[in-house]
Amino acid sequence: MVLDSVKAGVVAVLYEPRGVTFEGLLHLLGRALQGRKAQGLGIFSSGNSREIDLLQGYKICIKNLLWPEVRDFWEKLGSCVTTEEEGGHVDLFVPLGASETGIEVLSLLSQLTGTSFSAPAGVATGSYQHILSDWLGPHRDGTPLSNYFIESKLQAWSSFTEFLEDTLKSVRKKLSPLFQNLQESIGGRMIGQFMFDTLGMDSILNNQGVAQALADGLMELSKEGSDKPLEFLSYFLLKKSSKKNEDFEGDYVLTERGLKETQDPLMKERSSIEDNSQDTKSSPRQSNLNMEALTTLERRLQMDSVEKRTRVVKELVQSERRYVQTLGIVRDVYARPLRAALSSNRAILSAANIHIIFSDTLHILNLNREFLDNLRDRLQEWSPAHCVGEIFIKFGSQLNVYTNFFNNYPVVLKTIEKCREMAPAFRAFLKRHDRTIVTKMLSLPELLLYPSRRFEEYIHLLYALRLHTPAGHVDRGNLTTAIEQIKKYKDYIDQIKENFKMREQLSDIQTLIWGCPTLSEANRYLIRIQDVVQLQCCEEKTEFYLRLYEQTQDLSLFLFSDVLLVTSRSTSHTPFEKTCKTTYRFSASVALPRVLIEDIPDSRYIKNAFVLRGLKRDWICATESPDDKFLWLSVLQHAIRSSMKWTQC
Repeated sequence: MVLDSVKAGVVAVLYEPRGVTFEGLLHLLGRALQGRKAQGLGIFSSGNSREIDLLQGYKICIKNLLWPEVRDFWEKLGSCVTTEEEGGHVDLFVPLGASETGIEVLSLLSQLTGTSFSAPAGVATGSYQHILSDWLGPHRDGTPLSNYFIESKLQAWSSFTEFLEDTLKSVRKKLSPLFQNLQESIGGRMIGQFMFDTLGMDSILNNQGVAQALADGLMELSKEGSDKPLEFLSYFLLKKSSKKNEDFEGDYVLTERGLKETQDPLMKERSSIEDNSQDTKSSPRQSNLNMEALTTLERRLQMDSVEKRTRVVKELVQSERRYVQTLGIVRDVYARPLRAALSSNRAILSAANIHIIFSDTLHILNLNREFLDNLRDRLQEWSPAHCVGEIFIKFGSQLNVYTNFFNNYPVVLKTIEKCREMAPAFRAFLKRHDRTIVTKMLSLPELLLYPSRRFEEYIHLLYALRLHTPAGHVDRGNLTTAIEQIKKYKDYIDQIKENFKMREQLSDIQTLIWGCPTLSEANRYLIRIQDVVQLQCCEEKTEFYLRLYEQTQDLSLFLFSDVLLVTSRSTSHTPFEKTCKTTYRFSASVALPRVLIEDIPDSRYIKNAFVLRGLKRDWICATESPDDKFLWLSVLQHAIRSSMKWTQC
């Protein structure tokens, strides 16, 4: 959907962050430009207000920006763009403009490359919502968003990208069985989100009939494909309703007003920074890398820091309210009915299982309700002199509640699955309540994901708040303490996620490969999988450029952080079906420090070939395309060098 949003005349370079090096990324960019220079270069990747997730293993931030290989990459990248006088610019679709550290990164990049850099300065929470907000940096011809993308398409994508991300994680694993239900799942979630944002939790619980009628109307609309959707929906609801027309019109006005209130306020002010940045120029490259551009940006930000500080606090309160509402769904829709059934001697689950599944989440809900009340009270009496840092510090001192949740999280999920299988009443209970309008079209396990995602939003908002807090403000010190406190806890969550992800990945690969040895090792992770053909030289005594080769078998090379796994690959077709099954058999494993690479130049008889030499065996391999060979050898050489450094340490 993002690629479909790219404007005509804009060249898109799609790459996979895993298994690509800086050298490989520059190679892809050079192939796309074909010797030309770009007027503008946009980098659309994940990241936050302090760093860019450009490649696996490289989060570009102020700490590593001057490392030789990182600095060399950005300098070469800057040479692919026209000069600043000719209007050349680089736009990073990562919210670096929302923190002091991010602004410092932008300034340093401008000085390293002699090119103008810009990035979003928004504070909107949610997946990629920042790209729709204000941008920090000089813009001569419209906003960066409009320069590269068709805005309406990209906004449609960003409105439910979080749901897409969740869905695609499963789709990547098993595409076939999930693809048929993908459209219904996305459509259902959009209806649930629309209903929840428009009516609110209380209205939905008190107006089940209205919610169901509107859901039926939207489903009929999707089937009919009417050219006039509002008229179709109005007619449908009028037919279904037994109320008077006046009551219906009143409800419609309230709905329309509610929609206006849910629109992102940052979108209305998108051009506020652009008008003041037309004549701004980046500082020239300096050997001592002074932060003159940083000083200029800070001056501009201080002009309206009071207003923006208020906006950040409002976004903090609004997003916290949405978060507490989501946790409230777990309590109101699941925990309370199950406890009520237990008290009335019609138990669906035992008291022990209810405690295991819900106790930690309900403790988190109580903590965050208190946190929300404190933020609301502070916002009601808000003035430029007021502070929120001490509220966060108090909240951060009570995170042992979250620690209990994350420690028990795997047990909670296993308990839900076990009870679903063993207790038919609980299975029926989940079927009635999962993926309904009341639950925002989410299931119970999906609702339990929200605590792990909230801390990144806290850090983003705290950095933005400190950015717009003057140096002499009494709240600045507390904000710095709160940032370090929340950031330390988020690192703890990220480490838990990473460890689990690596274990799952290694387990899946070991199951996939027949005869595979045990892959579970500390600090081992997958870098890249490369399909190649294995070749055999017919006559090694002939001249090199006259040698003939024949294909012996298909191989798949699994590159890990410390070892190269060589497997044979075979494909079998299913009768009467187009689908095929790929089978992998273990052949050999070679520790990376013992792998030698020898290039085979192209000739009339062989293309894209190379030799992998181990201690006991050699493999003559060839990729399908020159790009595959370049990217594979680049990442393999980088992995070998990294493993040697690790071994020496």
